[in-house]
Amino acid sequence: MAINEHRPQTKVHQYLHDFGLIVCSALIFSGLSRGAIAETRLIPSLSMAPTLAVNDRLVVEKLSAYVRGIQRGDILVFHAVNEPWSQGVWSQTLRFLSIDQQNPLIKRVIGLPGETLSVQDGQVFIDGVPLLEPYVKEAPAYQMAPLKIPMDHVFMMGDNRNNSADSHVWGPLPLDHVKGRAFFRYWPAQRTGLIE
Repeated sequence: MAINEHRPQTKVHQYLHDFGLIVCSALIFSGLSRGAIAETRLIPSLSMAPTLAVNDRLVVEKLSAYVRGIQRGDILVFHAVNEPWSQGVWSQTLRFLSIDQQNPLIKRVIGLPGETLSVQDGQVFIDGVPLLEPYVKEAPAYQMAPLKIPMDHVFMMGDNRNNSADSHVWGPLPLDHVKGRAFFRYWPAQRTGLIE
């Protein structure tokens, strides 16, 4: 007759087991939250000056695009139009978890799907009407012929118009490239607050 020897777990073993479960759960929740709810980003360039400065640290939320939709004036974080767009499961998982092979870009939504946008004499026009833009550092020093923005695309521009490679260079942005909306600056401390 075989005897089943079952050693009771010691308190140390139970503690390590519970601690391991807590750490694994926290890592999974953190990864899912970063992928689906919010993430942080560092501003690397002057393309969004004066609204955003180099080394500003932001919170990028990912829910409003689904809840309220993308609106003119939103500051979005997105993958570049010319970035290789791999469809592999691993690549998509890394993107969801915000583990990017390339740094995403950040610009402001200026034109919405179906609108016609042009730049003439230092002014942006939407469907022939000049756009009021109090956030712009200086008027654009370039012209752009009228362009109809395709559906499921937006037209992105930096607030520092003459120092920004944006949709006037690479064209409208497909909405499936959008990662989220920058809405809060948490560093530097003296500039902490909502982003407009």
